[in-house]
Amino acid sequence: MITTFTKQRWLMAGALSTGLFALATLPTAQAAPSEQPTLDEIRFGVPPWPGITVKSEVASQLLEALGYSTRQRQLAVSIILNSVAEGDLEVYLAGWYPQEADMLAPLLEDGTIIEIVDNVPSALTGIAVTEDAWQAGVRSITDLDKHADRFERRIYGIEAGSGINDAVLSVIDDDLFGLGDWQLQESSSPAMLAQVGQQIEAGEWAAFIGWRPHWMNVTYDMHYLKDADDSGAAELEGRVATVVRSDLAELDPNVAHFFKQFVVGSEIQSEWVNAYSRDERAAEEVASEWIAEHQDTVAEWLDGVTTHNGEPAMEAIRNQL
Repeated sequence: MITTFTKQRWLMAGALSTGLFALATLPTAQAAPSEQPTLDEIRFGVPPWPGITVKSEVASQLLEALGYSTRQRQLAVSIILNSVAEGDLEVYLAGWYPQEADMLAPLLEDGTIIEIVDNVPSALTGIAVTEDAWQAGVRSITDLDKHADRFERRIYGIEAGSGINDAVLSVIDDDLFGLGDWQLQESSSPAMLAQVGQQIEAGEWAAFIGWRPHWMNVTYDMHYLKDADDSGAAELEGRVATVVRSDLAELDPNVAHFFKQFVVGSEIQSEWVNAYSRDERAAEEVASEWIAEHQDTVAEWLDGVTTHNGEPAMEAIRNQL
């Protein structure tokens, strides 16, 4: 539920950015109940990842402002997907492709879950390089070995066993693009990012595993390399789907309509991750401030959406100004 603290933050942030924003004072019982079937509570499945944490909080705050209750349950992805399929959760905002394709496919095939939109239409995982390396002409995975000494024949990786690490190791094992004598230095994602940050500060070149959306794309001057084959080592494009229970539109077409329009994009989610993870701000604070300062985007998400009582969502908000 929206707390008094969150309501005050919306009001304060809106006052700073526009002088007006009163999400905190939305009416919850002024109109006759809608004839459409409605859910009273919307339950989110949220794995412990920065991007989905803030994204779920933004959606929750908007739905609560419209008179719905929300609940966020932090669970493993496999448990979340099964819970959505069984109707114990309504929505999962982090159906990351291609990484989760094998988990999603059986449930999609049997019709117990559906994907209603890609909330991040363009995601990417691959090998990235620092700005100096890019400016020197390192644009493709085929360019790395031409500058082997500058990179110390090393690619900084993330946790062992991750899909992108395995793709890079396959390239090294098969001696593709002259990388047979290179090494992938595996470590935790935070350790890898700290190492890259230090090398950027020192003006040194670095090749490393990158992905978007993530705060690294906001903070670091970095570029993703082009792939030279279909290995997916340097450039694995993806998307992030909104996964819902298959009967959501029947239970509450209004909520289903909202989620279909709730498209965030990589740049926005990267900003959220930067504020939450790198700046160490509370997800509630990041979400409420962003909502107050981006009313045009919120209006797009809420186009045709109503409050729980059937009033136009943005009209109900503006009526309070």
